[in-house]
Amino acid sequence: MERVLDLPISNNTFLNDLNAGDFVYLNGIIYTARDQAHKRIIELIDNGKPLPFDLKGNFIYYCGPTPIRENNTFGSAGPTTSARMDKFAPKLLEMGLSGTIGKGQRSDNIRELCEKFSSVYLATFGGAGAYLAKTILKQELIAFEDLGAEAVYRITVKEFPAIVAFDTKGKSIF
Repeated sequence: MERVLDLPISNNTFLNDLNAGDFVYLNGIIYTARDQAHKRIIELIDNGKPLPFDLKGNFIYYCGPTPIRENNTFGSAGPTTSARMDKFAPKLLEMGLSGTIGKGQRSDNIRELCEKFSSVYLATFGGAGAYLAKTILKQELIAFEDLGAEAVYRITVKEFPAIVAFDTKGKSIF
C-alpha cells in the first residue's frame, strides 16, 4: 500500500496504521544524524543537557549529506547503514523518537523496540543519493558543525520515498 506521512508526527497513532512493506512518501521535517552525531546526542542525554531538537514525534535519517552546492542544496543525501546506529537507538526510541530512516537490516532488538514504543524503521534506497537529495526543499545546519557531513541538519522534504521496514506491530520486511 502507498501512504503519505506528514512529519513531525503529533502522536504515534497514525504509525500504527502502517504495515511492514508499505511504501510511504514523507513530507515535512526530518533530522539527519550519523554515528558521531548520535554519540554526542547520547552524551547530552546522559549529562542532562538540552538536545539540538526534540525527539518526540520526529524522525532521524541516517544520512551524511554531501556539502551544500551553489544552489544551496545537497549534492547527494543517500542513506547510510542503519545497523551502525543500533547501539544508540534504544535510548532515543525510549525518549519518544517516532522513527528512523536508513538502509539495510537491523537487529531484532530494534524491531522489538519499535513495537514497544510504537515507532517505525523506514528503509530508503541506497545508491540513489542524488535522487533523494532532489526531495529536499530546505536544509539547515543545527548542531555539531565540526563534524562536517556528519553534523545534524534539519531538512524539509517533499515526497521523500521509503518503505516501512519495521512496523509498530513487530513485523519486518527482512
